[in-house]
Amino acid sequence: MTPEPREELSEKAVLRRSLLAARAELTTEDTTRTAGLLARAALELAELAEAKTVAAYVSVWREPGTRALLDTLRERGVRVLLPVLLPDNDLDWAPYEGAERLAKAGRGLLEPVGERLGPEAVCEADAVLLPGLAVDERGMRLGRGGGSYDRVLARLVRAQADPALVVLLYANEVVARVPEEPHDHPVHAVVTPDGVRRFAP
Repeated sequence: MTPEPREELSEKAVLRRSLLAARAELTTEDTTRTAGLLARAALELAELAEAKTVAAYVSVWREPGTRALLDTLRERGVRVLLPVLLPDNDLDWAPYEGAERLAKAGRGLLEPVGERLGPEAVCEADAVLLPGLAVDERGMRLGRGGGSYDRVLARLVRAQADPALVVLLYANEVVARVPEEPHDHPVHAVVTPDGVRRFAP
């Protein structure tokens, strides 16, 4: 019996698989060291240094670490909003009130336990930290493929909000080209342990 041909993986799926495999090789020491470097580099961004409200996320597994950055922003008096995953993959938002006010959620995520502010709350942010797996030389971002942040970006466009869009990545995740689709949006800057890179609008 001839096996059915496998569906070919898309360009995005192949790139995601490769980048996730590279992250899997990182040690806890690697991610801890990188988190401190990322926080210092990100805080040099005027868009974050001057922001009153930042929409961010809690890094999990081997994602570039955000926790040091979240705590520093909060200590500076910045209002930090964190996502809460809804059943339809959209995102609600709640204020970050410290690590002790985070709870385990589905898909291995950590979410704030405070008041839910609604999906539109992200439109109040002066800067949005987007999770990603790669950014290319044009500022095009490769996400995990769940579509949650595609909805966030579409919501910002509908609201005519124009926050700074920033991605935190490892140095090897800034690549020559990311496959793009019509709904994809470029980001304004990427922060890696090597520093900050901005993209032309």
